[in-house]
Amino acid sequence: MCGVVLVIQVISGLLLSMHYIASVEEAYNSVEHIMRDVPYGWMIRYFHSSGSSIFFIVIYIHMARSIYYRLFNRTALWCSGLLIFILVMACAFLGYVLPWGMMSFWGATVITNLFGVIPLVGSHLTSWLWGGFSIEGQTLRRFYSLHFVLPFIVIAMVFLHLVLLHEEGSSNPLGTEGDYLIIPFYPYYFLKDLYGAITFLGPLYVYFVFFNPHYFMHPVNYVKADPLITPPHIQPEWYFLWLYAILRAIPNKSGGVFCMFGAIIILFFLPWIAPSRINIPSFSKIWQFLFWMFVANLLMLGMLGARVVEEPYVIMSQLCTFYYFFHLLVLSPVLIYIETRMVK
Repeated sequence: MCGVVLVIQVISGLLLSMHYIASVEEAYNSVEHIMRDVPYGWMIRYFHSSGSSIFFIVIYIHMARSIYYRLFNRTALWCSGLLIFILVMACAFLGYVLPWGMMSFWGATVITNLFGVIPLVGSHLTSWLWGGFSIEGQTLRRFYSLHFVLPFIVIAMVFLHLVLLHEEGSSNPLGTEGDYLIIPFYPYYFLKDLYGAITFLGPLYVYFVFFNPHYFMHPVNYVKADPLITPPHIQPEWYFLWLYAILRAIPNKSGGVFCMFGAIIILFFLPWIAPSRINIPSFSKIWQFLFWMFVANLLMLGMLGARVVEEPYVIMSQLCTFYYFFHLLVLSPVLIYIETRMVK
């Protein structure tokens, strides 16, 4: 399903790029031109804008399954998947800026300013991203170029991910291994994936493209960007809200940026933090309970990221941020260590 959505995003993005103009004066108007004047332009744009949210839905489900079944112990496969996740996040952020609405402009302002806390090179890196001393036309052109190139890098990484998958072999819920478990991709998994794409992706695209295309869009972004007017509440797209909540949970800017990036970087170290040589998550009720607690905590972070910075949301964000790191650094490795000792 991830592959199907990626293909749809690339094709719809290429079609949109034929009419989009990357300039401060024309970006917003070119999007309106696509919506109003280009034949079926509205449908192509909604496929692309809603598709980004659907892409993150299937990616998060895919990552959650990998954590549930402890597939992060396949180190190369897990790390390549996380690199794809980071590239997709970067591509989604860059694409969110291109319509040049109010939330696009101020979201880009907030996120790019975060790089300023990097010691020694922070200010230079921020100026390079902007292409000047503030977000302007040069910034938009750079973001457009990067947004156009990154999907092809993602496709290359996906092929690498599949190569590593075939090298290490796929998994199963029981965690058993052996040549007798090898099943041909065609016709078994081909039909299974086709069934999933039709029954899951089909209704999602139909609903969000034709019946509720504005569900994932912020209403403030329908207003053309104005550097002199600040929206009352700046927030990113829903798939970044859990990271945004972690960023705002720390009262210090440098500490917030460190925790936000640390929340992603720590995932790369899961194979060493919580090494598991036995795969029994399907039979471990404690692991299942902790996993769903972790999911609930992430959902709570997502909801808190959409709230204003005031009590009790600040303290709740701090508690959820603490549990996020506590779960990955303490609860998971301790439980896996106990299970390993019990099996021995």
